[in-house]
Amino acid sequence: MEALLTSTLSVAVAEIGDKTQLLALLLICRFRKPWPIIAGMFAATLLNHAGAAWIGELISRWLDPKLMTYLVAGAFIAMAVWILVPDKMDDEDSKLDKYGPFLATFVLFFIAEIGDKTQIATVLLAAKYDSLTQVIAGTTIGMMLANVPVVLLGKLGADKLPLKSIRIGCAVLFITLGISTLIVTA
Repeated sequence: MEALLTSTLSVAVAEIGDKTQLLALLLICRFRKPWPIIAGMFAATLLNHAGAAWIGELISRWLDPKLMTYLVAGAFIAMAVWILVPDKMDDEDSKLDKYGPFLATFVLFFIAEIGDKTQIATVLLAAKYDSLTQVIAGTTIGMMLANVPVVLLGKLGADKLPLKSIRIGCAVLFITLGISTLIVTA
């Protein structure tokens, strides 16, 4: 249960102000059809994070457990620093628009997640916890918790979020995860 809750919270908080959240806002403004967008986000996130978690699990098998602990802790702390830098996204027309909201969302979200903070967090969480299923479920739930409200509310509330405060809180969360990883294994 710890893997599920930590994964959900980590990704939900890390996603605030992320480029995929900005992409969700852009997609709802373009298509104005929330349910296909939400379905596309869910499918892309599930597939992307399952692959990331699988890679995290493989890495954890190859590396010495003590070295893995230091790498995971250091990566969590590096994520804290990375989160403090806001994401920006160009507002350009996509050639995928002609394929409709589901497919456009699926492709754009999948691509946007490659190498993103939340994908890297998924790799790290899968390396840290033994339950691949809970990590994948947690990171996917976290993505949906952060992005579905953006889609459903559109522009109404997204511009009013205190993103700087949220980023600082998220950075503190990742530093805490890094430190707790070191303490638990000491």
